[in-house]
Parts: sequence; structure tokens; C-alpha cells
Amino acid sequence: MPSITELLYNIGLDNEVVGITKFCIRPMEWFKKKERIGGTKKANLHKITLLQPDLVIANKEENTKDDVAYLANLFPLLLTDVKNYEDAIQMISDIGVLAEKATEAIIIKNNIITDFKNIITNKNSFKTCAYLIWNNPYLSIGGDTFIGSMLAHAGFINIFKKEKRYPEISIEKLQQLKPELVFLSSEPFPFKQKHVDELQKFLPASKIILVDGEMFSWYGSRMLYAAAYFKNLQSSITAECF
Repeated sequence: MPSITELLYNIGLDNEVVGITKFCIRPMEWFKKKERIGGTKKANLHKITLLQPDLVIANKEENTKDDVAYLANLFPLLLTDVKNYEDAIQMISDIGVLAEKATEAIIIKNNIITDFKNIITNKNSFKTCAYLIWNNPYLSIGGDTFIGSMLAHAGFINIFKKEKRYPEISIEKLQQLKPELVFLSSEPFPFKQKHVDELQKFLPASKIILVDGEMFSWYGSRMLYAAAYFKNLQSSITAECF
């Protein structure tokens, strides 16, 4: 998991971490020098076994059930399952304890909690939004996701919050629900300005914005930057609306 890999770096496990996925791009120095053990959905079990880790950290959503089961029979394994802000905070503590970096993890956790408490949100000014993660077909996010939780903490009303996980949606559905904002994420699909222009033709009354997907979907130490990003996003939207 790229977001968890970054957390391991930030709690000071430079020497201890022996393997990362091909998607673990942060920090770049690890991306360049650490052993790549495949992708999240296609882990190289042979490589992982050769590394003989004292701990494997997996994720319920991103890693396959078969891979997790196989590795759990060979090594101590922490299976993370982060569905909201609270889960993410707990995960940081859990990893800190298991990695014998509890103090470092607590510092990160407390800074995140403080920063998120300082997001000033006026519930009367919350705007409705649709957050898109994929193109052709369009996929959005439901209320039972970490991204959904981040939207709520950032002061936005997810029009698909009653949906489960990652619903497929249509332009007609968006036209029917009329979100004030449409967020096009930078990941997993890399939306660009051309996609804004294409969608704007069908949703002239909605403000369509390219957003940094890491800020909404990376749980762990990337959350240290998320609160400030959300505040700036709120400010820019408010400024453009008046």
C-alpha cells in the first residue's frame, strides 16, 4: 500500500523496510532502492518469501484474499482495513506499536488530529459534490469509503453517500442530482483538463475541479498535508463563488 509505505518511512523505518510495491512512489528514494514485490493486486509471493520478513502489512481492499491467506501462514501479518478517518488514526497507532515506533506514530497521529480539528467548516455553507475516481465508465465513491469520510471532514456533501463502495454512475445521473461541485481525482484514473471540458458541456451549472487524489485517499502520514489542502480548496471555491 503506497500510503502505508509512506507512513513507514515517516516513523523512521528506513533500514527495516525490505520490500514495497511498484506503486509505492513515496518517498522517491525508497521507490528507487527498495526491493519491488509486485503490485497490490499481483504481489510476487516468491520474492516476499525470499525476503523472510518479520512482519507483512497488507490491506483488505487492495490485496487479494488468496495472497493474504498465503502470507499469513508464513509470516506475522497485519491486515489493515481503513474505511474512515477514525480507522486511519487507529491504523497509525497499530503500526507504530508493531514496528516499535510508537512514539513517532503518536506524534504523527496527534498532529493529524490537531490539523483536522482546525478545519473551519460552516455546515450551512456545505456544498454538494460528486467525486469521480474513474472514467469510461464513471465511478464515484460511496459513504462507506475513506474518501467519503474525507469529503465529510473537508466540508462537502457527497451526493452518493448512500451508495456502497464505488458505484458506477452516468452523466444522466449527475444531471439529475445536480451537484454544485464535481471533483475529478488525479488517481486512480488521472483526470486532466480535457476531461473537465468534456464533462462541463453536460453539467453547465456545476463547478468541475481537478483535485489531488492523494489528499483524499492516502491514509497515514499523507494526512499531515490533507487538512491544509482541504482548507485551501474550501477557500478557492468560496472565492470563486462570490
